Amino acid sequence: MNDPAQITQVAARSESATKIYGKGDTLVRALDDVDVAFESGRFTAIMGPSGSGKSTLMHCMAGLDSLTSGKVFIGETDLTELTEKELTLLRRTNIGFVFQSFNLVPTLNALENITLPIDLSGAKVDQDWLNNVTEAVSLKDRLKHRPNELSGGQQQRVAVSRALASKPNIIFADEPTGNLDSKTGNEILEFMRVATTELHQTIVMVTHDPVAASFSDRVIFLEDGRVVGEIIDPTADGILDQMRSIDS
Repeated sequence: MNDPAQITQVAARSESATKIYGKGDTLVRALDDVDVAFESGRFTAIMGPSGSGKSTLMHCMAGLDSLTSGKVFIGETDLTELTEKELTLLRRTNIGFVFQSFNLVPTLNALENITLPIDLSGAKVDQDWLNNVTEAVSLKDRLKHRPNELSGGQQQRVAVSRALASKPNIIFADEPTGNLDSKTGNEILEFMRVATTELHQTIVMVTHDPVAASFSDRVIFLEDGRVVGEIIDPTADGILDQMRSIDS
């Protein structure tokens, strides 16, 4: 049984997060006074129509983009008060990233790609944890292979393992299955599910795919830069219904 304190702990949150691009006639309010919290040890999906602000929200939550006004916290750290150097350090030590395009270094093998962020930070690799991660993602026998010797699904497994390897407070995944066929994509999503339930990781994923979002514990929906709904323990059908009501 989960510890109640564990369930309610917040890994990341925003307060009145607002992001404005342009001005005058070209002004776009990409985020409009968003208050949202992502609980530790849970898998949350962010959905919404194109231009709803879902990627902007993720980029601002992850410290990859700055807010026009409002605050963003990773744990108790207010990202809006950090210098660029402090932000870089926080991203390296506390945040994991998974992108649609894998972003692997072609000259490094799978293991070297997985440990790269830890090596760059000068920290020591936790070998037991690394073994757990690579075993859970079925990469044990592919660690010496370079990206061009791996399938798309295996490359994304390497990318997810890299995000997990440093035991970050939170992992942000931007359309992680967008370049994969449905079978391979589902395998990656199954692993992200395992990462939350068995490895106790916290994952926030932006996706446009209701099936992908149905692997999560919770889906939040954005429209015109605002949170307009959420579903706990979602199903693909329930997500589709919610999306239709937003689009209508």
